Amino acid sequence: MQILIIEDEVRAANQLQNLLRALDFDYELLGIIDTVEESTGWFQRNQNPDLVFMDIQLADGLSFEIFQKVQLQCPIIFTTAFDQYAIRAFKVNSVDYLLKPIQQEDLQQALHKFQRSKPNVTLNPETLHNFLASMQSTEQREGILVKEGDGFAQLRISDLLYAYSEDSITFGITQHKRVIIDETMDELCPTLDSNQFFRINRGQVVSKTAIQKIAKYFNHRLILTVAHSRDQEFIVSRPKTNDFKSWLNR
Repeated sequence: MQILIIEDEVRAANQLQNLLRALDFDYELLGIIDTVEESTGWFQRNQNPDLVFMDIQLADGLSFEIFQKVQLQCPIIFTTAFDQYAIRAFKVNSVDYLLKPIQQEDLQQALHKFQRSKPNVTLNPETLHNFLASMQSTEQREGILVKEGDGFAQLRISDLLYAYSEDSITFGITQHKRVIIDETMDELCPTLDSNQFFRINRGQVVSKTAIQKIAKYFNHRLILTVAHSRDQEFIVSRPKTNDFKSWLNR
């Protein structure tokens, strides 16, 4: 049994392998990949494995983007820390999904489902197309809950210039102030309008209107000048550079 693990957290990938061994699951690991870009390249160069374990939130975006670039004909078990993604993944017609931290009993049930269903369970192209279309047409949120004194307030999305993570805290910047957003970056970014906001790296997301200048940076990356930057550097990670350029051309 050949499997591929697509996961950007080393600890989570190791835990999954430990659980598989504990269940005496006989498999050959083809590799562990942590980005959308590398996953796309792997599938373009290799035959489909027997089974893929795929995290939904990867280092350079959502794993659903892989399906827009390559056609997969293999069963997939999605893994995610967020229920909202788990529901979406299940609708893509995967074998199953597992919520993190993965429990041995849940993994065992997913493997039993896979073994009963194979080789008939693969991603249905029509289902996937409809799913991606529904994601792109989903109405975007208008406000963000932020901390204010001992309570909370609502920040309008239209006022947000950029957000970043520091010491496990998510900060949002407007023209007039810095606020603490009551969400992680992984929770916040997928809910923002992808036409207006781009997650340039793991810890920063910027609005198109806040970008003042774009320059080349070493190692094929880009560096941005952003309004009200508070002395921060805004560097577009290498895996995201091409997608960032395409985003700017929309």
